[in-house]
Amino acid sequence: MTDTITVTTAEEREAIIGAVREFADTELAPYAAERDEKHLFPRESLQKAGELGLGGIYVREEFGGTALSRTDTVAIFEELAKGDPAVAAYISIHNMVAWMIDTYGDETQRAAWLPQLTAMREFGGYCLTEPGAGSDAANIATSAVRDGGDYVLTGAKQFISGAGEAAVYVVMARTGEPGARGISAFLVPGDAEGLSFGAPEKKMGWHAQPTRPVILDGVRVPASALLGEEGRGFAIAMSALNGGRLNIAACSLGGAQWALDRTVQYVHERVAFGEPLAEKQSILFQVADMRTDLQAARLMVSDGARAVDAHAPDATMRCAMAKRFATDAGFDVANRALQLHGGYGYLQDYGIERVVRDLRVHQILEGTNEIMRLIVGREMLRASGSATLQRGGATATRSAS
Repeated sequence: MTDTITVTTAEEREAIIGAVREFADTELAPYAAERDEKHLFPRESLQKAGELGLGGIYVREEFGGTALSRTDTVAIFEELAKGDPAVAAYISIHNMVAWMIDTYGDETQRAAWLPQLTAMREFGGYCLTEPGAGSDAANIATSAVRDGGDYVLTGAKQFISGAGEAAVYVVMARTGEPGARGISAFLVPGDAEGLSFGAPEKKMGWHAQPTRPVILDGVRVPASALLGEEGRGFAIAMSALNGGRLNIAACSLGGAQWALDRTVQYVHERVAFGEPLAEKQSILFQVADMRTDLQAARLMVSDGARAVDAHAPDATMRCAMAKRFATDAGFDVANRALQLHGGYGYLQDYGIERVVRDLRVHQILEGTNEIMRLIVGREMLRASGSATLQRGGATATRSAS
């Protein structure tokens, strides 16, 4: 299916971002510290996000989506993350699930799930990672065995955001041969018999969203729960990750920008050795570098978004570069913001340490940054190898003539 994108004018885009900023300022930022401390999942705020159109940002309008471009989307997630990176990241995962159903589902599947998901009256979960197959996602062991008109799913998924809260899970399971070609995708209802969840993980950050194992013990779903074609699950999962990587990169930008803004304010107010920190050249250099790094990352994320919107052949590589660069830069800027706050940066009251903890995982999820380097390096060598072969062929032709 070809994405249907709503083209926004500059005025429309400004209005959208303004509405998202107001939502982040009123529904996310004031409660971020409490949600982090008490591990509260913000169901009511997420439902309000759905009312604003944030449950299906790049889903077609037919089923309640807003059909925005990825260029608009990354700007939205940066604003959301300024309010709360952990909640913004979950909204990204939820949107990825909705997009997968919209893109690869049939009319019955879209009608059954999308209206509730886009309104965020119900939530979605993405189940790919397993205890023994993290970055090596093509080696998942969860099985889906055909039994008459049904499939029976057995296995376990690890590190699943929203587990226990979602109404539907997109589950990758093996239906055939080893490797990527034997994987299919299924829509598993959250109340399916045999579906259960492990204890909530005790995490460094992301306390505002639950992360739990998902256990499938002979879960029986009808053949109509197959998303797309059998054997296409890995390709479906990977296609969703382009947008997911951009969103997480944008969340890193938003969280880091919030930390930088607080740091600029702090160095104006903090006096040391008889003058404000803002008057010290070493501080000015650090703040300048932090701002420069974020702007460079922002441009790379925008480039990746344009590549996805244009269906560019190198979109996966450009998204991988953006994700790696922006999540590394975002964490580094937030960590430097903590350092510039001194001891106060280590205190929960200032919020900087929370952002540092939340942004750290962005370098791991949606494909670790080491995997991003592999994607870019392999694409570079593949392209270089093809060019070498073409030049060699041309040389051979000239020599023969």
